[in-house]
Amino acid sequence: MSKKVVKIAVSGAAGQIGYSLLFRLAAAQLFAMDCRIELSLLELEPAMSALKGVVMELEDCAFPQLASIKISSDPYEAFADADWALLVGAAPRKAGMERADLLKINASIFLQQGRALAAAARKDCRVLVVGNPCNTNAFIVKESAVGLDPKNIFAMMMLDQNRAAAQIARRAAVDVTEIRRIGIWGNHSTTQFPDFYHATISGRNVRDVIADDRWLQTFFIETVQNRGADIIKSRGMSSAASAANAVVDTMAAILTPTLENDFFSVAQISCGEYGVPEGLIFGYPVCSNGTRLMVVSGLTHEIFAEQKIKATIQELVQERDAVKDVLKKQH
Repeated sequence: MSKKVVKIAVSGAAGQIGYSLLFRLAAAQLFAMDCRIELSLLELEPAMSALKGVVMELEDCAFPQLASIKISSDPYEAFADADWALLVGAAPRKAGMERADLLKINASIFLQQGRALAAAARKDCRVLVVGNPCNTNAFIVKESAVGLDPKNIFAMMMLDQNRAAAQIARRAAVDVTEIRRIGIWGNHSTTQFPDFYHATISGRNVRDVIADDRWLQTFFIETVQNRGADIIKSRGMSSAASAANAVVDTMAAILTPTLENDFFSVAQISCGEYGVPEGLIFGYPVCSNGTRLMVVSGLTHEIFAEQKIKATIQELVQERDAVKDVLKKQH
């Protein structure tokens, strides 16, 4: 009996995150042993030489489940028949560049990739946007990938969730596996809201274990919000291995039924849940049945949390409006 083939397309494959990610994917840790992985790697033409070097390393690992590797600078070719599209590559923010400028530059990139996905990928392809600003880049893909299910288009919030879990575990002096139910609301930016109110430590509410609302409302939230910038200051480069790890964690969470009374964080299209404008790609606590995701319902928010969520909604609306003109011109 032939083995199932899973085709994974990765953009920005020769970059730092891509380099950290590809070997995890090629090892097929996410999938059953009776499957084969086909990697389709997308890069800009100037980076093709570096990408060829990455391919040589992948080949030298002799991964038993890696069936094939293809490389291309053409998104239509790279995304052909993809089951998963991991959109890692994006235009970086440079010194002196306003966020609005970055949004417009990426709008053109992700508009093209959305069209390519619509034309070439499987109609049930799952798309995970990692390249920043990932929520609005995912919004652009959703708008341009006509024919794909918008509920299969996501932006990554798992890195923020992992950062939040690590900070709480450190403060409580427990193993990180004891931390559950951390929701990251809103934008993957400094307005995101890491929700400690509904999180638990060893089954107990976080605030019952860490009886310090001041720390939770200030140091904890600010550390998670600014962790990426702090890593750049310390390392001289942005997060790479931790981001790649979060991609794998997100894929695993989508593919695995969520444990009872638990949830994880991803940004997906809003259908108006919790007062978020419809159509935004918004970070929510969600659960999976192994096939589809559902926003967790019935969570109540204190005034502090409501204010944080309102601020991140406002930022995402502003970002959406900033790219609307680009989308209109391109359609």
